[in-house]
Amino acid sequence: MAGNKLRLGIPKGSLQDTTLRLFKKAGYKIRIPERSYFPDIDDDDIEVVLFRAQEISRYVEDGIIDCGITGNDWIEENSSSVERVTELVYAKESMKPVRWVLAVPESSAVSRVKDLQGKRIATELVKVTSRYLKKKGVTAEVEFSWGATEVKPRMGIDAIVEVTETGASLRANNLRIVETICESTTQFIVNKKAWQDAWKREKVERIVLLLKGAIVAEGKVGLKMNARKEDAEKVISILPAMQAPTVSLLFDEKWVDIETIIDEKDVKRLIPELRKAGAQGIIEYPLNKVIY
Repeated sequence: MAGNKLRLGIPKGSLQDTTLRLFKKAGYKIRIPERSYFPDIDDDDIEVVLFRAQEISRYVEDGIIDCGITGNDWIEENSSSVERVTELVYAKESMKPVRWVLAVPESSAVSRVKDLQGKRIATELVKVTSRYLKKKGVTAEVEFSWGATEVKPRMGIDAIVEVTETGASLRANNLRIVETICESTTQFIVNKKAWQDAWKREKVERIVLLLKGAIVAEGKVGLKMNARKEDAEKVISILPAMQAPTVSLLFDEKWVDIETIIDEKDVKRLIPELRKAGAQGIIEYPLNKVIY
């Protein structure tokens, strides 16, 4: 419909580069001009705005933007009433959920959450942390951290609740994980009123379809090869196919073409085995999207 625009919020900060790369694989080129919060995108129907992930769910709920990408942690922290369209499992360093963990100095006597009764905890995730402590029957002072949370224990704070993917930064700051408060994945969310708009809903569903296809393709490659008919069954038995491999007859009917998708990490093991089983002309190629 002429004149329609979908206002999309993407996260600025730690998730920004990964999100832009994912959109590129999905087929959308996004360019961020220097010192601008309004990126260019090669789709005239979409207007992109950069916001901190912590803010996006509030702006989606209020209708300032129609939709956005943010973590489930911030949706819960803001108690935002939004339409969750899909989960997009990716983070800054990996394609896995992140964890919010309760951590203390290595030298601390704290070994469980109940040991923090009456203590001070610093975190950005204040409301979620407070609800967790209440559930555990612990009363503690939870204060908002404006950043550099991992150094707060050196300044007298008893514990922190911080997000982590690998735990490396916590270890580097001589901190020890006591418990996991929650796990969080990236979510594609939409304003409830916008979700009822047929044009916007269809536009969102198309974007989500392509983004999910790009995520499925992460860490996977396509593999294509030829084999004699008598070797085809042996070759196929080696392949850990996501779906049954595609087998096509070649011009020379004594040969077939075999094509499949595999995990990239398995390539170095599989190709020698396939060659030994009779596969020839083996080609490995990258994937942008895998859509079922």
